[in-house]
This record gives sequence, structure tokens and C-alpha cells, in this order.
Amino acid sequence: MTAGLPADIWILAGGVLLVASILAAGFAGKVRIPGLLLFLLVGMIIADDGLDLVQVSDVELAQTLGTVGLLLILFEGGLTTKPRDVRQSAWPALVLATAGVALTAAVVALAGWWLLDLDPLTAMLIGAVVSSTDAAAVFAVLRRSPLPRRLSSLLEVESGVNDPVAIMLTVGLVATFTGSPEPSDWVAFGVVQLFGGIVAGAVVGLSGSWVLSRAELGPTGAYPVLALGVAGLAYGAAALVGGSGFIAVYLAGLIVGARVTLHRREIRAFHAGLSNTAEIGLFLLLGMLVFPSDLPPVIAPALIIAVVLVLVARPLAVGLCLVWFGYSWREIAFVSWVGLRGAVPIVLATFPAVAGYPEGALIFNVVFFVVLVSAAVQGISIRSVARVLGVSSVVHDLEPVTSGRPLAGTATELFEVPVRPDLALVGRKIATVTPPCGRITAVVRDRRALAPDDQVELVPGDVVLVLVPRDPDSARQVTAWARGEPTPGQP
Repeated sequence: MTAGLPADIWILAGGVLLVASILAAGFAGKVRIPGLLLFLLVGMIIADDGLDLVQVSDVELAQTLGTVGLLLILFEGGLTTKPRDVRQSAWPALVLATAGVALTAAVVALAGWWLLDLDPLTAMLIGAVVSSTDAAAVFAVLRRSPLPRRLSSLLEVESGVNDPVAIMLTVGLVATFTGSPEPSDWVAFGVVQLFGGIVAGAVVGLSGSWVLSRAELGPTGAYPVLALGVAGLAYGAAALVGGSGFIAVYLAGLIVGARVTLHRREIRAFHAGLSNTAEIGLFLLLGMLVFPSDLPPVIAPALIIAVVLVLVARPLAVGLCLVWFGYSWREIAFVSWVGLRGAVPIVLATFPAVAGYPEGALIFNVVFFVVLVSAAVQGISIRSVARVLGVSSVVHDLEPVTSGRPLAGTATELFEVPVRPDLALVGRKIATVTPPCGRITAVVRDRRALAPDDQVELVPGDVVLVLVPRDPDSARQVTAWARGEPTPGQP
């Protein structure tokens, strides 16, 4: 007599894969091998053409799961993107995400048609699919690479907003196989995708941040789940009006990350975990879709596509787009090299196959091999290239200056201010840094809480606890005080 359920073996297999993948990622970090590359390889090994432990044959289901994974990654990327970085890099990133993607796609398509004698539509589809950089891969690089803020913010914003153009190109080209769209249809599709995504993301993001900042939901764990609902609403709202859900989700995450200070730590931690899990599952799933035995015939053409993409198309697009914004040739060269390809191209490569395009399998295998080359060559060498080009700097800090939470039953908030080396608090005594908007209640140092004595000198690594009246601008006021800037509302 047994009580086994059909799902038992799948739950066990999922647990084993997650544990093994996390341990592999930790090992990869130590030897500086991109974890995403290992996840893809593990997926290939355990699937039909490897050990045959798991079988994945439904490409449409894989596409749906891949889309969900991308949304989780993009939303978390928006949460961790600082408004100051967006303001600093908005225009160059936007040019890269539009004109840069289109130019990259055109150069790769021309190479596929001219050098490989591919059908024009097949060559254009390959160019469109590999034209955008991957948010998951780029965000992972930024978390461990010592880059100047100017470059980190540019790469972060570009990777977050360039997917829609690649999606529009891919969907439009697939439509030319299934129908005959007119040039006006392409223009209308692009405009609706862009502005529909922006409007939906802004409306849902602002509404969601207002609710998250003011709602009394009880358990702290409810706030991260509500934020996840905001991401779903942003995507769904954009889809209803024909807009880009990818733009909407990233923009909603950006707004929530900037405006919601209450329970910020819990929201970010929850979504960081979701994003990491989605990233692992996504690359495992995509690795399972490929048959290694089908790759040898496409190695030569895929290598040619990869070389053109990395050494010609991406540098040409980045150079033409960034030269107008005062970037040096070293910065342009580095941004060109960090054009990592990952989950987005592989997910987009499923579109032609799902639509029944005759060369769908060829496109998928070529794109998969291009992603492997990108992860193996570019992903491993990024730190070395940064040192050679002289663009290394302090690690880009993704953490906010402040993190607040309401005190139950009161009209006050308690903010935690980690004392970083770049803040104006460093080396100052408490007597000289009294916040105009509240008062310091304690200083945490080496896991011990110190009384806020006037003679305590703040050092990097301290955490200052500041009690302030609850107000929509309290986070901005505490942040300005910590940075030594004029408090909002003061001259």
C-alpha cells in the first residue's frame, strides 16, 4: 500500500535540479564562469539527447514559461535600478535600445544572407532574434563587476528596455510568413507597442506604488506578493491595449523601486529570490529544448553569425549611437563587449518554430549556439577586458541609501541608513549630523546597538536608525540628509 502521487517524482527532480544548479552557480562564481552557461549545459545533459532524464517537447509551453521567467527578471531589474541612473543614462540607453537594436539586426541579417546564402527572411529573423542584449545576463554581470556608475547605469537601462524592439522585429517578420503586413502596419505596431507599454507601466506602477505605500496589509510578507501582482497587472494591461508587456513590467518595477520605501527590503529580497529562481529554471528549460546532436551542422554558420555579431554589428551600433553623447572610445569598446546574449534570444527563437516556419529549427539551433559563444567568451572575459581598457572602478552599488518600515500603531517610520564610504555621514560625529526631518535613535556597529551619543563618530559599515514622522517624502528627506544634500523643501 502506497500513497504516492504523480507529482512526487517531478517535485523531487525539481528540488535536485535547483540545489545542484545553485551549488554549480556558486562554483562558477569562484572560477569566474557565467552560471548561466552552466545552467544551459545542465539542461542539455539531462534532456532527451543527453541522459534522457527529462523530456521537453512542447515548444509553445516552453515559450510561455520563458516569457514568465523574463517578466520576473525584468521586474526585479526595475526594482534595483536607481532613478539617478535612469536620469543619467536615459537618452543614450534609449538610442541603443532602438536604433542600436535595429542596426545590429540589419548587419547580422546582411551577413547571414551574403556570407551564408540564407533565405532573406531566415537571415532577417536570425538578426532580429539576436539583436537585443539579455537583461538576466547583464544584471548578473553588474552585480559582480567593478564598473563606473556611468557605464553600469547605461548597460542596466539598455538591457532593461531593448527587448521590445527585438520582439517587435521578430513578431513582425514572423507575420510576413503568415501574412503580408504593409509598411503602415509595421509603424502602427511599433508605436502601439512602445507607447502602450510606457503608458500601462506608468499607470500601473504609480497606482501600485501608491497602494504599497499606504495600505495596511498586516503581515509583512503580503507586500512582496502585492508587488508581484503589480507586475502581473502591468503586463496584462499593456497586452490588452496591444502594448509591450516587457516595457510595462520594467517601468512598473522602476517606479515601485523608486517610490516605495516601506517594506522595501522585504520586497527586494523576495523578488531577488524569484528572479534568481526564474533565471535558473529558464536556462535549464531552454537547455532541455536543444538536441546536442543537431548542433554540429550549424557550428560553422553559427560561429560566423557570432563573430559578426560580437566584432562587427554590436561595435558598429554602439559606436554610432554613443559617439554623440561624449563617451570615450574605451567606454564604447567596453559597452560593445558587454552586449551579452542569453535567455531573450533563445525565447525569441521559439517564435518562428511555434508559427510553423520551415527553418524554425535551424534558427533555434543557430541562436542557441550564438548564446553559448557569448556566455563562454564574453561572459568570462568581462573583468579582464575592463582592466585592459581601464574602465574598472568601485563595484556598482545596487542597494538604496535608505530602507524604511512603519512602526505599528504610530504615525512614524523607522529608517535604516547603511553608512557607505560615499555618504556624507562618514567621519562625522552624531552631534554634527542631526537629521532635520527626525532623530537618530541608535547606531548599529559590529552587531551591537550603540546609544546615539553626540560623540559617536560614524564609520563605514555602521547602520544608523532614524525615526521620522510618516510622510510620502520621508525617504527622500532621509536620503538627502545622508548624502549631505539640501533636504527637499529647503533652500
